[in-house]
Amino acid sequence: MGTKRRRQQHHGRWVVPPVAPAAAAFAAAGLLLLVVAFHCFLSPPLGGGGGRRPNPPFLLNKPAELRRNLVGTVDFTVPSGGSKLREELWASKAAHNFVGCSDATKDFADAKAVTQSNRYLMIATSGGLNQQRTGIIDAVVAARILNATLVIPKLDQASFWKDASDFEEIFDAESFISSLSNDVKIIRQVPDRNGKAPSPYKMRVPRKCTPNCYENRVLPALVKKHVVQLTKFDYRVSNMLETDLQKLRCRVNYHALKFTDPIHKMGQMLVQRMRAKSGRFIALHLRFEPDMLAFSGCYFGGGEIERRELGEIRKRWKTLHASDPDKERRHGKCPLTPEEVGFMLRALGFGKDVHIYVASGDVYGGEETLAPLKALFPNFHSKETLASKEELEPFLSFSSRMAALDYVVCDGSDVFVTNNNGNMARMLAGRRRYFGHKRTIRPNSKKLSALFLNRTSMSWDTFASKVQMFQKGFMGEPNEIKPGKGEFHEHPMDCICAREQRRTGHSKPYLNKIVGEGAENHTSGAEFEWRDMDYGENTPLAGDSSNDTDPDYGRIGGSDIPELEDIISD
Repeated sequence: MGTKRRRQQHHGRWVVPPVAPAAAAFAAAGLLLLVVAFHCFLSPPLGGGGGRRPNPPFLLNKPAELRRNLVGTVDFTVPSGGSKLREELWASKAAHNFVGCSDATKDFADAKAVTQSNRYLMIATSGGLNQQRTGIIDAVVAARILNATLVIPKLDQASFWKDASDFEEIFDAESFISSLSNDVKIIRQVPDRNGKAPSPYKMRVPRKCTPNCYENRVLPALVKKHVVQLTKFDYRVSNMLETDLQKLRCRVNYHALKFTDPIHKMGQMLVQRMRAKSGRFIALHLRFEPDMLAFSGCYFGGGEIERRELGEIRKRWKTLHASDPDKERRHGKCPLTPEEVGFMLRALGFGKDVHIYVASGDVYGGEETLAPLKALFPNFHSKETLASKEELEPFLSFSSRMAALDYVVCDGSDVFVTNNNGNMARMLAGRRRYFGHKRTIRPNSKKLSALFLNRTSMSWDTFASKVQMFQKGFMGEPNEIKPGKGEFHEHPMDCICAREQRRTGHSKPYLNKIVGEGAENHTSGAEFEWRDMDYGENTPLAGDSSNDTDPDYGRIGGSDIPELEDIISD
């Protein structure tokens, strides 16, 4: 029962035979030290920049119990080769049947005809890069609803990430303004009045505010004050909108909102270096950082050390209630460990030779936690291993720009794997659907968690068969979600049409006709959980965990005490 794992190479397969508990424990301890030392020598820590840096204080005592044991009386053998269905793993056969369609309909009036000259809308975004991205997209929609001129949004520079970048240092402002000129008038700053910049009237709207909500709450203030700034602007527009406004969201997200040339070129260089190593590759958004794990309320087998460390971090959010880790796992609300992600991918049929790009911050447990994943996929890369410190130097001090590089590489990958849905994962999943349904895999955590707990009682073939069965509906196929369900940025259904509809000029969303048996109601978008925290996007965790500077989504004190729903970030 207390046996540690022992692996050996045998005819190209990883073999875990049954052994005496004491011998297994002794062998596993020695092997683990060798594996960890080997990977520590070869690889810089994820999220740690170009060079090695010390772990945060709460990671110094990495629990050995984080390792999942493979103990049993069956031969759990992981083949080194890939599945016979290898080509289907990399791309959906049905993908070519659909195409992005976000053009405005003939009923959507030109911005010049509807914009009121004395209405200026300012936006202050909140959170990390991709949470701010949602705010920028919805800012354009809000300006259109209010028939107002939009001032280029102000990025969040004060929260946990401490990124001083402004809009034009991350996004191409000229493209943003010109691409949307027919939809919304956008300017860089409000015109001076009597030689002075006017002070905006500041207010906050509820989450998922509908067009009627904006007309009732914001429009009267805009008419009276002329310049209104909406603060903490994230998820402040309803998920469900009329088709023309949803298509506007898509035009903003997929066409107008582009990264600056330095970010785009560096990201593309990383993609090219991945392709030089292997013709195609997987990008994995790992999401196994301490803050995210603490917020999830889940338990990962690390004993009292883990409970104490993550419990201390969890105190940052005073609005969180006590969690039941077993219940969270049964309900599929816990992220998979890096090893479990590796087993899932190998069970799906990806071979040991596949190259993986990992987008992640500081992984809880460091190299000890990553070692099993690297053993399953030795061709393991990150931006820090692909580029020199000198090449990354212009981006290293800016968490949002580093996150943007990961975004570009993940978008350019053949397969994108997300360890459950945060802002970055949702944004990329929607983009990949829009541009051809590129393979996007999300673990069916509810089913897989139970399977991983019982995997020692079955053979590898049985385990792999169950993984493949459970993952149906979670592989990024065109027909995986029921109409009207899902968060729009992840499932932009109003902006995807069947090709025959595109040729004939009809742009009715395709899902109303083709939902198949694999359709799942993955998420209603009605609740925000740990999934909404896009950790793994260069969260700066190198400092003391007791630091009183909390992320904006978890800011405590003063008059602005957030509800649980407000605890969202990248």
